Amino acid sequence: MSLTPEQTEKLLKGNFMFSLWSLSMLVTRLKGVYSSNPSPPILETCTGELNAFVTKFGKIMGNDYAIIQKL
Repeated sequence: MSLTPEQTEKLLKGNFMFSLWSLSMLVTRLKGVYSSNPSPPILETCTGELNAFVTKFGKIMGNDYAIIQKL
């Protein structure tokens, strides 16, 4: 699964609860980055980081993976 910039923006503007602590920390950090500069290049950077995380840890994400897929 690969997130689009539109899905990433929904994730960064939404209020989702994740069971995987490391995903919660990543999303919190990226929300801060994106809120301080909501430009297309920053959104692309955030999308890349989230995609790298999902690629690496997708198998252990469980219900969190399902939430992201529905965006």
